This record gives sequence, C-alpha cells and structure tokens, in this order.
Amino acid sequence: MNNTNDERCRNFLIALRKIMQAIDRHSITLKNKFGLTGPQLILLQSVSTDKQISVTQLSKKISLSQATVTDITKRLEKKNYITRRRSLGDKRKTNIALTEKGKMILNTVPPLLQEQFTDRFSKLERWEQLMIESSFERVVSMMSAENIEASPIMITGSVDPTES
Repeated sequence: MNNTNDERCRNFLIALRKIMQAIDRHSITLKNKFGLTGPQLILLQSVSTDKQISVTQLSKKISLSQATVTDITKRLEKKNYITRRRSLGDKRKTNIALTEKGKMILNTVPPLLQEQFTDRFSKLERWEQLMIESSFERVVSMMSAENIEASPIMITGSVDPTES
C-alpha cells in the first residue's frame, strides 16, 4: 500500500470512529438527561403515532424482536410512560398506549440521531443517496458484517432488554 492509500484508509477509519462517537454521545445524553435508552425512546415515539398498538405490530414497526419489545414495554410501564393492557378480543394480545407522562417526556427529549440523518439524507440528490448507500454496503462487506442482524436504530451497544 502506498502513502496515499494509507492516508485514505486512515481518514476513512477516523470518519467511522467519529460516526460511532456521535452515536455514543447521543445515547449517553438520552440516558443521563432523560433516563431513556435509544430503543425506549424509539418505542415511545412509535407508540405516540397510534392511539394503541399491539406488541406484534410495534415490533414489526421498529424492527426489534417481540421479546425485546415486551421487555422494553415492561420497563416503560414501570416508569408510567405507557400502559400495557390485554386485548379484550384476544387475551394473547397486549395493546400498548402512551400515558400523559409519556407524551410529556416526548415533548422534552431531543430528536433521535436517525431522524436528523434521515432528514438530511432525504435532501440529497438521488444519485448521491445511491452512491452513499452503495459505499456503506461495500464497507459492511469489507468488515464481514453482512450476516449481522441490525435494526435502523442509531445507538451503540446492545438493544438488550436487560439494560434499563
């Protein structure tokens, strides 16, 4: 590898690290200032767009497993941000609804990092969007990460339901 390639690779790795640090900082701010994790906030925002939603529908909507969504909703219910009620028509089904406290917290938290990214990305020309998407897919391949399951949630670490 020549010096130009070494420098390009170094610059790219620095850019990746900056992305990871930005996501990390945002996650820490959410947790410290508002007591919410990224997945909890995404779940609250998703519930807020519906009067009530089932765990199954919610898990599909936010691309997380039903087990993870169930555990997150239990934590949010303990904080009184949501209510969880068995469906009258189907006892196997649990419906989720936002409480007043949940609505209030959503009015105070900053937008999620992916919302800011999505807004800016959507303003790019189509060719540039495709170029960026293709480049990132190539990076995923170069890092042998094609088989890693991931949701479109910009947080660092795990979406482990055992985390608070």
